Amino acid sequence: MSTSAQGGQRGNSDSAQPIGSRQGEPAFADVRFLTVAEVASVMRVSKMTVYRMVHGGDLPAVRVGRSFRVPEQAVHDYLRGAFIEAG
Repeated sequence: MSTSAQGGQRGNSDSAQPIGSRQGEPAFADVRFLTVAEVASVMRVSKMTVYRMVHGGDLPAVRVGRSFRVPEQAVHDYLRGAFIEAG
C-alpha cells in the first residue's frame, strides 16, 4: 500500500501544532525538566520521597536512560493542588 493510500502525512495537515503537543500544552521544546534531586530541593523532601511519588503516579516523569526527569510545571501543579489553608 502506498503512502498516499494511507492518508499521506502523519497527523492532521491543517494543524499548526508541533508533533508531541496538545491543544493548550507547550511543545516539548518549551518544557523545562528537573532532576529528582532538583525536585527534592524545591519541595524540601528527600530524593526517595520524589521516587515514591513518581512510582506511585502522583508526579509524572519521563525516563531518560536510568534516571527520571520531571516537568517543572508538574511540580508546581502538584504543590498548588496539595496546598491547604490552616484553620
